[in-house]
Amino acid sequence: MSSSVSTLGSRVRSLIELLDGEVEAAYAASGLDWRPRYTPVLRTLMGLGPTSIKAVAAEIGVSHSAVSQTVSQMTRDGLVVLKPGTDARERIVALTPKTEAMIPALQRQWAATNAAANQLDAELSAPLSAVLGEAIEALNQRRFGERIAAAAAALAAPDAS
Repeated sequence: MSSSVSTLGSRVRSLIELLDGEVEAAYAASGLDWRPRYTPVLRTLMGLGPTSIKAVAAEIGVSHSAVSQTVSQMTRDGLVVLKPGTDARERIVALTPKTEAMIPALQRQWAATNAAANQLDAELSAPLSAVLGEAIEALNQRRFGERIAAAAAALAAPDAS
């Protein structure tokens, strides 16, 4: 990828593809039929027990829609079940016995993945995990859309010199 046309978005997508693709391949090599995007949902359910999609989204820090899509995929794969909540609109997500049986192997895989991530961090000029944390915090303080609007306004303003 040429750096002259590489944008922030394309670099982030490339990084995610490089990481997620290899993590998914590692799951497959370990005999696990698992997608990386399922892990935050599982970890949340392991901690909270059966809970609403809304609560999972809040715990993970992503949109309700994103969690709903992931839970739908997990349901199709037989990894979770949906049960009605106290409110007619609320759906409670619960693990299936199939997923519960996978947890020890998944935990071993997560430990290996975390060790590999620590090795990667050690090879970089700044730990990727720290930079990502800083970027997320900065974007929570001032959304990227606001930054784009300010930059566009500055570029459109007549030169004051």
